[in-house]
Amino acid sequence: MRFIYNVLIYLAAPVALLMHLWRGLRDPSYRERLGERFGFGPVLPGETIWIHAVSVGEVQAAESLVKELLVRHPRHLLLLTTVTPTGAARARQLFGNSVLLRYVPFDLPGSVRRFFDRARPRLAMILETELWPNLYAECGRREVPLVLASARISPRSVKRYRRLVPLFRQTLSHGIVIAAQSETDAMRFRSIGASPARTHVTGNIKFDFQAPAGIEERGARWRESNAPGRPIWVAGSTHEGEEEMILDAHRVVLRQFPEALLLLVPRHPQRFEVARELLTRRGEAFTNRSSGTPIPHATSVMLGDTMGELMMFYVAADVAFVAGSLVPIGGHNLLEPASLGRPVLTGPHNFNSEAVACLLLDAGAARVVADTRQLGEAVSDLLGNTELRNSMGAAGRGVLDENRGALDRLMKLVDPLLS
Repeated sequence: MRFIYNVLIYLAAPVALLMHLWRGLRDPSYRERLGERFGFGPVLPGETIWIHAVSVGEVQAAESLVKELLVRHPRHLLLLTTVTPTGAARARQLFGNSVLLRYVPFDLPGSVRRFFDRARPRLAMILETELWPNLYAECGRREVPLVLASARISPRSVKRYRRLVPLFRQTLSHGIVIAAQSETDAMRFRSIGASPARTHVTGNIKFDFQAPAGIEERGARWRESNAPGRPIWVAGSTHEGEEEMILDAHRVVLRQFPEALLLLVPRHPQRFEVARELLTRRGEAFTNRSSGTPIPHATSVMLGDTMGELMMFYVAADVAFVAGSLVPIGGHNLLEPASLGRPVLTGPHNFNSEAVACLLLDAGAARVVADTRQLGEAVSDLLGNTELRNSMGAAGRGVLDENRGALDRLMKLVDPLLS
């Protein structure tokens, strides 16, 4: 099975390279440090604790883990890898020069060996769900402990993996420690070959998230400077197919609240221009955050075409809709607005963090909206009901407080591996 996988991965490698080059036509950052995708780069000057966080959401979730490791294990270098340039950019914003940054290599045997030769990991930690047979096997061959942290596996993924149980049983057999988000996730990992003895339920380290210092003050100042007295809602991390639905929902909101302002924040920078074109084509009265100018009172939509400001927009808004959920992307981090005491709306597709969504829904901190009409009506309902907004916001903060501690449980598994 491993031989067949490697044949297929070698055949797919030229396609993956062409995709990166194609993306590089629109976003030059995809062409930078291309050698790292094949395991090249300078040899690091010491053993590393290697953390892999695929993109922006995982990098954000890793913040508390990275800071804890820097305190507990200062003798080791900390290496953070990502797949996307946006993830790398967010990591640089969060951690500065306290961590080393690289792109993770393609799962080609030669690329993986070169990466290990240069990165010199003493411990590998991979956040959430990234199952790469050659990378895992190399950890086993070099006796590098591997921890899947805040590990999750969606129902859709587990069905796909079960068709390849022999491959994944071998992949998960190299002494890997799985720190699963929930018992359901742990059960799914066991079903595709994970060792029951090394599969633990530690919870989701996203619950140990701490809002950036001063974010409440920054959000309040931004609102006072740009939209004092106006009802505001934010649609965060939007994807293709969602922006138009959200703008239609905003028109529903404007019928009841003519002064309402929508903060529309696409997930990826390459969507900024697409969203601008959509707003122009629809004749929306909008402004760009990147312009840096105050928002005119006649403007009904602000396009958040900058990076790293979504938390500030959550603070500035009365209601938060977390996107990637009206279309089958799987949803994004519901805990960010909940941690700030904002009522949370989400679409029906939350399979990326189903346990988190269920906790917030059960606590009354979040609502599911199925379509444009429901989204517009839910936003209008919340904008018109301060007491309901406050109660949902308090419930969200309560869920975070009740579920903190995943980081401590994870570190109890990690510390012995580094001693």
